[in-house]
Amino acid sequence: MKELEEYAMINKIPIMQKDGILYLCNYIKENNIKNILEIGSAIGYSSIMMANVNDNIMVTTIERDMDRYNIAIDNINKYNKDKQINIIYGDATEIDITGKYDLIFIDAAKGKNTFFFNKFKDNLDDNGTIITDNLSFHGLVEDESLVKTKNQRGIVNKIKDYINFLDNNTEFTTTYVPVGDKIAISKRKVSNE
Repeated sequence: MKELEEYAMINKIPIMQKDGILYLCNYIKENNIKNILEIGSAIGYSSIMMANVNDNIMVTTIERDMDRYNIAIDNINKYNKDKQINIIYGDATEIDITGKYDLIFIDAAKGKNTFFFNKFKDNLDDNGTIITDNLSFHGLVEDESLVKTKNQRGIVNKIKDYINFLDNNTEFTTTYVPVGDKIAISKRKVSNE
């Protein structure tokens, strides 16, 4: 996996930070996750890492960039995970997914987190979890004095809107974990009926 990490760094392809992916994989192991939907494959790094937790884990992942999609396919095959990982080429905003998942992992366009959450929440098992990465945006969300460009300001505002959406969500309870670039763990609220 070191080779993928180095490739991502050299080519400026965003992948999960090391402590974030280790936390995610440990979460998958501890919670006996078997069926994962990932929004945003990039080069397949996190899909492969999640599939490595257990040979019974199945990952469906969506990537909209053709070059990254092709690289991800090569990497998935290289690490012999093609039986565990199904990669779909396309824009997740336009793709309809059937089936239920124990875990939905949102690691795509930061400005579309709320859209992806609402679009795919019905694909989540009743006891499933939605995990979202990149809620710190390299510290810019917590310290706006570091924001240098209009584009960064827009992304920071969209992430803050998403955090507000999670905090005020009537269906899900969310906890935040300060690993990697900060992740959110959202679980359905338990009904008292």
